[in-house]
Amino acid sequence: MSKIIKIKRGLDIKLKGEAEKKIGKALQSNIFAVKPPDFIGVTPKLSVKKGVEVKAGDALFFDKARPDIIIPSPVSGEVTEIKRGAKRKILDIIVLADKTTNYRDFGAANPSTLSEDEVRSKLLESGCWSLIRQRPFSIIANPNETPKGIFISCFNTHPLAPDYNFIVKDNEAIFQKGIDALAKLSDNVNLDINGENGKSSAFENINGVKINRFTGPHPAGNIGVQVHKLNPLNKGEVIWYLNPQDVLIIGRLFETGKYDASKIIALTGSEIKDPQYFRVLS
Repeated sequence: MSKIIKIKRGLDIKLKGEAEKKIGKALQSNIFAVKPPDFIGVTPKLSVKKGVEVKAGDALFFDKARPDIIIPSPVSGEVTEIKRGAKRKILDIIVLADKTTNYRDFGAANPSTLSEDEVRSKLLESGCWSLIRQRPFSIIANPNETPKGIFISCFNTHPLAPDYNFIVKDNEAIFQKGIDALAKLSDNVNLDINGENGKSSAFENINGVKINRFTGPHPAGNIGVQVHKLNPLNKGEVIWYLNPQDVLIIGRLFETGKYDASKIIALTGSEIKDPQYFRVLS
């Protein structure tokens, strides 16, 4: 039976401009920039040079301290520029995207039939490992450590936050495949869902996880609050955590063999004429 945790202290800020439950067509840029400074704790070392052609899923750079952790390109195309700052710090890797994305094929597989090492290797090879973060410090998880648990917060209580239930709806099978892969890395995978009726219906029937229900105002949807209530960290312990859309990316990797970095975002706010959702490349 799932746990029900009530958060009593907090505040929901009601703002105008919530996104309507529809997905619009977003214009796609032909220039993409991957920024190594966005990856906390990573000392970047380039895997590409200016002028080379890459496919979606090819490594752009890796962590100097942990070479098996790579950051892949979200698109295929030509690396047109590598911007550097003080002391030659890498600031941006610019890719001129192809009109049609070409993906590196990592091979489709059923994670339920793979070993832990095989799942780990596929996540590392494809760059999907960079989606898994650890606490403390919110850095990319160490693949050589064993976490106390894996936690996925399936709702966001920030003002005008996207509705993950809407985003995952009709993609439950892909989400389940991502969960099956994560379950190979830990026997303690937690889905933290909105405890209000109907607010998390897309996650109710996911197998191989512990479902924990949270109710109450913000910050009930924060992963830190949830971990503190469920399984507080002691000295020397770590937990891993993901966003539901990161689980979908992992699920698509095993379903298709491709690193598909597309996500659905909410364009919101009182000044937006038609606030809605859009599918973009992250």
